[in-house]
Amino acid sequence: MNDEHGPDRQTQFYHLIIGLVIFLLPCLLIACDAQQDENYSPQYTTASTTTGAVLTFGVMPYHNTQLLHETYAPLVEYLDRNLPEITITMEASHNYEKFEKKLANRHFDFALCNPYQTINSLQDGYQVFAKMGDDDNFRGLIIVRKDSGIKQIVDLKGKIISFPAPTALAATMMPLYYLHNNGLDVNRDITRLFSSSQESSVMNVFLRKSAAGSVWLTSWLTFVKHNPRIAAQLEVKWETRPLLNIGLVVRDDVAAELVAKMQALLVDLHTHDEGRQLLAALLLARFDKATNATYQPVHDFMKKYSETIH
Repeated sequence: MNDEHGPDRQTQFYHLIIGLVIFLLPCLLIACDAQQDENYSPQYTTASTTTGAVLTFGVMPYHNTQLLHETYAPLVEYLDRNLPEITITMEASHNYEKFEKKLANRHFDFALCNPYQTINSLQDGYQVFAKMGDDDNFRGLIIVRKDSGIKQIVDLKGKIISFPAPTALAATMMPLYYLHNNGLDVNRDITRLFSSSQESSVMNVFLRKSAAGSVWLTSWLTFVKHNPRIAAQLEVKWETRPLLNIGLVVRDDVAAELVAKMQALLVDLHTHDEGRQLLAALLLARFDKATNATYQPVHDFMKKYSETIH
């Protein structure tokens, strides 16, 4: 005996299967993308010396991914437009750990790194060819709420302090070293709360998840620009001494002629209107030429830091 409802049930079954596929497909794509990000293969290639090659420009993730693209995409597009023999693409990473893993595996052709990442990249075959100017701006700030009641460094004892990442030089290492030199045992007397970005370090303070938070000066100025009402409830309580600003490194298989052209484009930005507009978006006056030796003061700082901070 035939089931008179058979066709309807079969149609419903097909609709159910189609609905499940539509629902699950985006999740599967996201999972694949995340797996690709985690499991990319190291790039050991000489293609970067070939006309028409596609080169990757990595930018350290001190902003969230969207803001990082908004800030640096115009600069990368400018470099790409003025180096017609190659194509340059910008790549952002979700956090410091992933960015540093890509550096260690020689994934980037060019990379913009904090000074600690800069000196570490040298052992993986990168070379310094330029740096951000305005070294006086490469300093860490310690932020508190205006209503926190925190007046002295000793008031931070027993408190939670937020930081972007263990390897954020200006926003983690330099503030920890500053607090250490001013009488706080940062290895015992505070709890370190690490977040995914400099913005989130500041937001932890605003949301009272931490009593204080540290941030790089340039990131703080960007935060104030985009979040003036929140920033108005916070204050800079202490700031560190400056160190060398952010470095630009290139993988050692990129043609020297190409590196020289990119270096010239960067260090000349402050000499023309379009370049000054690009620099203004970075809150920067200029780029400077640099070499591996330029970053010796960072080696010196890291030696002192590793001897005291654990």
